[in-house]
Amino acid sequence: MNDLPICVTCGVQYAAPRENCPICEDERQYVGWEGQRWTSLAELAATGHRAVVSEEGPGVVGVGTDPATAIGQRALLVRAGGGNVLWDMVTHFDEETVRRVRELGGVRAIAISHPHFYGSMVEWAHAFEAPVYIHAKDRAWVARPDESVVFWEGETLELGDGLTLVNAGVHFEGGQVLHRSDGALFSGDILQVVPDRRWVSFMYSYPNLIPERPGTVRRALSLLAPYDFDRVYGGWWKRVVRTDGAAAVRRSAERYLRFALDEG
Repeated sequence: MNDLPICVTCGVQYAAPRENCPICEDERQYVGWEGQRWTSLAELAATGHRAVVSEEGPGVVGVGTDPATAIGQRALLVRAGGGNVLWDMVTHFDEETVRRVRELGGVRAIAISHPHFYGSMVEWAHAFEAPVYIHAKDRAWVARPDESVVFWEGETLELGDGLTLVNAGVHFEGGQVLHRSDGALFSGDILQVVPDRRWVSFMYSYPNLIPERPGTVRRALSLLAPYDFDRVYGGWWKRVVRTDGAAAVRRSAERYLRFALDEG
């Protein structure tokens, strides 16, 4: 609904007006320097926000916003034989966005890496009659509870068409990545593709520079070991490891652990 409150700093839509944003008050995020501020879909439309849709890789279409909102991430429309899966989420949402995504085949399912990217996920779910897959360990962070949200448990979940969710657990306990069997990993900032796009990194908090625990990084590396992938799609435009992705993740984890543990 166009008048529901959206936190300006993280871009997450809430079910009802409130004074604070728990997602931003958590130590992994922050309240804006000007204090807690709110907007809405109606206000975003009135101030000229619009959808940006652009190819981001083979069988991958980016869906973002101009001007960017909140953390500035873009979502990805992941092509698959049985229908598109929308990976991650943006805040801005309007009829023009729906029209352009329908022209690309619509959305059969939505999956989101972690709470900072929940955006306007329920609006998307209703428009496309699509379930939203969230790991159960992040249940408490869902700001707008809805029947469309499916909480799953365990380490992996098959979505069909060679698509698999993996609970890597970096950044948030329920932090998840999406693997596509043709050799792509969609990581948001669970595995952060850094400016030197041969590498990724791992953080408990990116804005507050709190490193992730070594045991958590090791667990993620173990869970991803069975999967082969050349490309790693991060959470922002062009943040993509384009070759040798699985090896890039392994050597990035090894480097991270070497520095974190001061093992020489």
